[in-house]
Amino acid sequence: MEELYQEFIIELYKNPLNFGKIERPEMHAQLHNTTCGDQIELFVRVNEGKIEQAKFIGKGCAISQASASLFTSYLKGKKINELEKITKDDVLGLLKIDLSKNPSRMKCALLVFDTMKKMIKTKE
Repeated sequence: MEELYQEFIIELYKNPLNFGKIERPEMHAQLHNTTCGDQIELFVRVNEGKIEQAKFIGKGCAISQASASLFTSYLKGKKINELEKITKDDVLGLLKIDLSKNPSRMKCALLVFDTMKKMIKTKE
């Protein structure tokens, strides 16, 4: 359990990167994890087919919020057609912690990934 909440996860929880809304985003989606109550709302601004800005708002555990923080930074500069190629492992790799033995925390970490998938579907 101690390694689960590494110092950088707590720091991102307290001071998340890219936290906030984007007015008039080209892409947007939100999801709620009914199991634990975590919520993520993802906003993306696109310029010339690339993600220029990505932000999120939400509430929940340190893992879900840190994952959203890291993932929004990861999205910047990606081409829209690259989003389909992003995998769960890519997202989990950003956290640098092993959640394989804790499936409930895995759902928390992947909430932002699932939100992105929903965002892609609603954009089509």
